[in-house]
Amino acid sequence: MSVTYTVISIGALSRNRLWGERQPKRAAHATTTLVRDGTTTILVDPALPLELLAHRLDERAGLTVAEVDVVFLTTFRPVHRRALSAFPGATWLMHEPEIAGMRAYLTEMLQRADADGGDDTGEVARGLDADRELLSRVGAADDKLTRQVHLFPAVGASPGSAALLLASPLRTTVIAGDAVLTRDHAETGQVFDRAYSVEDAQGALREILEVADEVVPGHDNVFFVGGR
Repeated sequence: MSVTYTVISIGALSRNRLWGERQPKRAAHATTTLVRDGTTTILVDPALPLELLAHRLDERAGLTVAEVDVVFLTTFRPVHRRALSAFPGATWLMHEPEIAGMRAYLTEMLQRADADGGDDTGEVARGLDADRELLSRVGAADDKLTRQVHLFPAVGASPGSAALLLASPLRTTVIAGDAVLTRDHAETGQVFDRAYSVEDAQGALREILEVADEVVPGHDNVFFVGGR
């Protein structure tokens, strides 16, 4: 049986510079995708609030939250994981360098908050502690999540961002996360304007467009690559 996927929710950018936007205009959220390989269900980037995501899972795939086996995060950015805590029975996975990078970042932010000693220090620290608790539950993804679902490192948008490559007999699909923000970004060769490494992000974008027949971008609907 071939691996299949369903876009559960199409993401959006808070501001799209390719549209001339300089200030946030809308709530940002990542594209959420459900992957099925055999009996395994993988939800990529649970970005919507829980109640809305639960409705979309039912509407688009006939599944409940409890029926998701694995949650894969392309990055630990909040707009990619709003409903993560709603999947306590699932295995949470992410690229190991992203786990390490985010662990170091959250530790540094806690140290800065303690040093600042401002009126909101307690609130900031609680938020960072909550993120560290979530991160502690995320495991490092293997090179293959299932027989036909492969980890595809796409470092650049963040220190350890990664995509998933779905290898079916008829086509190769890459669920790209922020390595490919939108179709317009791909067509114009543009990467995330707040990328951790612009050079690495540009390399990841090129590599994805070279190997993929179709791409599920981080904040847009699926598109075919070139004339494939």
